[in-house]
Amino acid sequence: MNICVFLSAADLDARYTGPAREFAELLGKASHTLVWGGSDTGLMKVVADGVQDAGGRLVGVSVDFLAHKARPDADEMVIAGDLAERKALLLARSDAIVVMVGGTGTLDEATEILELKKHGKHSKPVVLLNTAGFYEGLRAQFHRMEAEGFLPLPLTDLVFFADDGPTALAYLEAEIAAR
Repeated sequence: MNICVFLSAADLDARYTGPAREFAELLGKASHTLVWGGSDTGLMKVVADGVQDAGGRLVGVSVDFLAHKARPDADEMVIAGDLAERKALLLARSDAIVVMVGGTGTLDEATEILELKKHGKHSKPVVLLNTAGFYEGLRAQFHRMEAEGFLPLPLTDLVFFADDGPTALAYLEAEIAAR
């Protein structure tokens, strides 16, 4: 399975890097391919290292202005012309999506993927990996959106919240197997 992971390229502390590395190792041991932003820095590097060290493949999709940060030993690296093209390529190359901790770029990617799913432009499973409760505020906001009628379909049809990597991967594997 090709699993797109949206996440930060920032250097983060162990409460985020440890669980990220564990999830990455699960992906690699299960022979999944990581499809990610292609960066060889920060949390992106931690995840790519974990997948690669555990035997998985790496497919990076960088963008022209960040190409200098692209991982040199990825199995495949694509350089998009802009962020919109990058997001489209990441979605096209994946069977499932995991959103890990990140900043505004990660949030932008997550909301676009969910908006496309809401409108039927893809049906891929999406997981928000809620490491250390990072997405509790967003979960509350989504529940409010649903309760007040801002979502045209149930929240559970859009996204699955997982508190740890094994739960996230089990959900994705079950969803893909059911298709």
